Amino acid sequence: MAASAMAGQQLEMLGSRAQSRAESLTARNRELYETQRRARRGPTPEVFFTKHIDNSRIVKADDPERRREMRTFTGVMSVLFVLVMVYVWQHFSAIEIGYHVEAQKQQVEQLREENRQLRLSEAQLTDPGRIDRIAKQLGLSEPEPGQVVRPEGGDPNAPALAQASIPSMQIAQ
Repeated sequence: MAASAMAGQQLEMLGSRAQSRAESLTARNRELYETQRRARRGPTPEVFFTKHIDNSRIVKADDPERRREMRTFTGVMSVLFVLVMVYVWQHFSAIEIGYHVEAQKQQVEQLREENRQLRLSEAQLTDPGRIDRIAKQLGLSEPEPGQVVRPEGGDPNAPALAQASIPSMQIAQ
């Protein structure tokens, strides 16, 4: 117990010395500052002069290792840039092709609808009942038997087949 009491007293003495030393340093610095401030002439404490230094004759030494590192770095970055640009080009090309495909799909659908409308219109226009009504309005009537003359001279009521005949050429002798 006596040893710990002695150690405590020694710590108190060291602490008080450190505190007094810090206070004395602070006081000393304050005194130095005040003497320097009083020694100044005028409001500007310091004057700076510019000095021209000519560095034009200084030549930087060439470092081959640094040059090799920079060439390698430039090469790697160039390859990386090219790869990124190819990827971006492919990506945008795919998007553009997608737009074209969608436009073609819309056009196909539009043409299918138009084709359906045309077939419907054809069916309406070729309706035999409609043709008969229009013919009667125009004053036309059904042909009488024998009124229709076929060029080949066969039975007028017989169905006719379409045939192509090649005209024969006779050579004059």
